[in-house]
Amino acid sequence: MKIRKILISQPKPATGKSPYYDLQDKYGVEVVFRPFVKVEGLTAREFRQSRIQIPDYSAIIFTSRTAIDHFFRMCEETRYKVPETLKYFCISETIALYLQKYTVYRKRKIFFSETGKIDGLIPMFHKHCKETYLMPVSDAHDSKASVLDTNNIKYTEAIMYRTVSNDFTPEEKMDYDMLIFFSPAGVKSLVSNFPDFEQGDIAIGGLGAATLKAIEEAGLRIDVQTSPDVTSMSAAVDLYLKKLTKK
Repeated sequence: MKIRKILISQPKPATGKSPYYDLQDKYGVEVVFRPFVKVEGLTAREFRQSRIQIPDYSAIIFTSRTAIDHFFRMCEETRYKVPETLKYFCISETIALYLQKYTVYRKRKIFFSETGKIDGLIPMFHKHCKETYLMPVSDAHDSKASVLDTNNIKYTEAIMYRTVSNDFTPEEKMDYDMLIFFSPAGVKSLVSNFPDFEQGDIAIGGLGAATLKAIEEAGLRIDVQTSPDVTSMSAAVDLYLKKLTKK
């Protein structure tokens, strides 16, 4: 088996830099960034059907920059003026700093997890136990409910955006030797766009337990995945390509 062309099911990096481009130079393969899915926001009318009233909440839990974008978009579309007293709890410092796009960072009460995971926020949740928490999410999110419920944190998940399949044109060929997925929705999009898809010698990789499960449920073979020793998807692809070159 020889890998010549790899599809990375993510948007093309805006900066032109990516560890996948390094693999392209290292192994002489062609790397193509082509998302199988895209994110679109719910309309204000759709959101109102959930009967969730944003003003009822005194604190917001953010698990991604996308959640931040759609929260402030929804506030604008529902004509809700975000108060300066609103508190923000983010699962990482990177996500917390992204709030600067919408608010004056130093003047707001912003907290973030040191671990990059939601469980790192638990002590802060307990310290601010009187807050009412709202967590903006997508319709296909990995629920953080187990961690929050176990620690008796009262919160409400609010779906503000959805993940939908990206349509492929008839001219687009599935002429890749490796496909890398990052969400179950991406795998479902592959099956939807190419109902007659047969894996054959095509190597398939997935990041995360939910994605790997979706690959298996689609009847496909998993060739590339992360491990405790290989924690990033690009490193897992690198290891796979390295093994092929030795054969």
